[in-house]
Amino acid sequence: MNRLDPQRQLLGMAIAALAGYVDAVGYLSADGYFVSFMSGNTTRMGVDFVSSGARALIPAMLIAGFVGGVTTGSVLAARTGRWRKPVILLSVSVLLALGTLIALAGPHGLALLALVVAMGMLNTTLRREQDPIGLTYMTGALVRIGQGLAARLSGQDRVDWLPFLRLWLTLAAGAALGAFTYLRAGSLCLIAGSIWAILAALFASRFVRRA
Repeated sequence: MNRLDPQRQLLGMAIAALAGYVDAVGYLSADGYFVSFMSGNTTRMGVDFVSSGARALIPAMLIAGFVGGVTTGSVLAARTGRWRKPVILLSVSVLLALGTLIALAGPHGLALLALVVAMGMLNTTLRREQDPIGLTYMTGALVRIGQGLAARLSGQDRVDWLPFLRLWLTLAAGAALGAFTYLRAGSLCLIAGSIWAILAALFASRFVRRA
């Protein structure tokens, strides 16, 4: 993250905030399952397998959908070249809008599938070869924050951990906003996420025009 230029860091923060927003909506509407935090779903899968058997299929399907989203996003990235950021973000916007329509129509499981595929795709937006940048999960960012603090306390070379702190804070802020809007507007709040992704795509297109 700290090797990206400031504008790409800003895009990464916007994407992390969007991920937090959508994940909070998914969590509140899906009995504590996640649409972007697959470590949590993996834990739920193990617990559900032992405690209720067939219920473990729910997190398993969410994990499969997320992997499918990453795969789809990676294929799109390879085929669209320098346009990959706006193309992927627009695809995410379409999936979020589709998830909203499906949720309003009733089949909640299909709506969750649209959201989890969208979040998988979102992780491929700032792809770097051999150096994946996870934007919808923060364990790695928190590790880098801890390493940076340790380096500072021990007087070693300064590690720039502030970009990772900002990334974590934006995801947390997005989650709070998602919870706030979902509790007041229900699934309709996903329309805001769809618009958010469109705005991020427009911002990302600036990188293409400057190339």
